[in-house]
Amino acid sequence: MISVRSGLRILVSASPVDFRRGMDSLAMLVTDTLRGDPFCGDLFVFRSKRSDRVKIIAWDGTGLVLYSNYLASYCISFNLQRGLWCSPIWLPQRGR
Repeated sequence: MISVRSGLRILVSASPVDFRRGMDSLAMLVTDTLRGDPFCGDLFVFRSKRSDRVKIIAWDGTGLVLYSNYLASYCISFNLQRGLWCSPIWLPQRGR
């Protein structure tokens, strides 16, 4: 079971970021662009240019955690006007 604390804020960056960025670079982006504190316990969400991937950084009390996910694996797309939504027709084909 995953518990979520009350008052948790999720801040989403409106512009896409370079996905070669790591945890430290994204934390710097939180400070500069989102005017937030990466060590406050909130979640900070970043999307790729193609909007098919997300990276989330969060402070868990012991260190900074970086979550990364490929959204097409869940039939989900990220669209700023519609939010997260499912559209199997839109999904790019993954070459393996």
